Amino acid sequence: MVAERFKVVALVASIMCLCNADRVVMSVAIVPLAAQHGWSSSFLGIVQSSFLWGYIFSSVIGGALVDKYGGKRVIAWGGALWSLATLLTPWAANHSTASLLAVRAFFGLAEGVALPSMNTLLSRWFPSHERATAVGISMGGFHLGNVVGLVLTPLVMSSVGISGPFILFSSLGLLWLTTWVYRVTNDPQDSSTIRKSELRLIQAGKSDSSATKGKLPPLGLILSKLPAWAIILANVTNNWGYFVLLSWMPVYFKTVFGVNLKQAAWFSAVPWGTMAISGYIAGAISDYLIKAGYSLTLVRKIMQSIGFIGPGVALLCLNFAKTPEVAAVFITVALSLSSFSQAGFLLNMQDIAPQYAGFLHGISNSAGTLAAIISTIGTGFFVQWLGSFQAFLTVTACLYFVTTIFWNLYATGEKVF
Repeated sequence: MVAERFKVVALVASIMCLCNADRVVMSVAIVPLAAQHGWSSSFLGIVQSSFLWGYIFSSVIGGALVDKYGGKRVIAWGGALWSLATLLTPWAANHSTASLLAVRAFFGLAEGVALPSMNTLLSRWFPSHERATAVGISMGGFHLGNVVGLVLTPLVMSSVGISGPFILFSSLGLLWLTTWVYRVTNDPQDSSTIRKSELRLIQAGKSDSSATKGKLPPLGLILSKLPAWAIILANVTNNWGYFVLLSWMPVYFKTVFGVNLKQAAWFSAVPWGTMAISGYIAGAISDYLIKAGYSLTLVRKIMQSIGFIGPGVALLCLNFAKTPEVAAVFITVALSLSSFSQAGFLLNMQDIAPQYAGFLHGISNSAGTLAAIISTIGTGFFVQWLGSFQAFLTVTACLYFVTTIFWNLYATGEKVF
């Protein structure tokens, strides 16, 4: 019989997959939409970043709601609303530019609650020594969403039209919702189907800190601690690099190497698939090291250092790629190693602030989202101004290296709040 906590993580991984697939649809659909409406490279960056305009506001609010009401209800509402926004996107694109930007911003507003909800739910359903693996599985679903979106979108568009993939993924989101509402609880103690032996295992593997509902720590207190700033800066750097690759990869392969949309989708999809696998491996390694007796602080520093130094080196090498195959290899290495961050800063929020992890996640995610907006728009202007992606790839690599130093100086696995 499958343990209840594994059913929960499977459902979480499923919605995380749809969460990212819904984002990626636009990264592919924007190529024919740009041709249809005559959008410039710089305006493409604005359209690609518009979902982040809503995302930046919902991260803190969503994190606070998760701390107060639990992840089940918050991610259910989020999934329903972002599925609706996905369904409305092709209509908005044909209606007006303002409508498209508004719908994409609303889409981001709904999606901002996904990661805080995931983190809090898994911290309640899994003992500490299994949490990195659980996050690895869930984030594996998140990264597979890129593969699903990049591969299926051009296929569905070629047979059904631009609106096809938007209808498909929004329908899958609503189908997931019907299962989620009846099968999952915020806390394993509230579950009517969990066995007593599993509940004892979960409770025995937790710290004695319990979530405090309805009460938030002073923002000034959080911002006065360097370990919190280490998480915030890590989130900034992670989002900066992640969204440059997520939003611009199909355009990169089409612009630099002249491959068509379907080929670009396949070249773009392979790195995300390996990222899903490497994220699970990172989680398993992290849990193994913790069980072996290594300190939580050391494990978090090792994982995060791999997660930033690896992508930084790979992006520098990408500047010298002469074929799409070589470029795909470097991007694959960059994304695969960046997934080690899941066992670094992403888990570290629960380490240093178990009672307020959702709120801290929201703060760091808002800062990261601002960085993502700047990098997504900035890439478009750099490409239009300089005619190449090289300068921005180099800037991103340098940011990875600087943040690694800051992380190793100030991050900790000990409770701070």
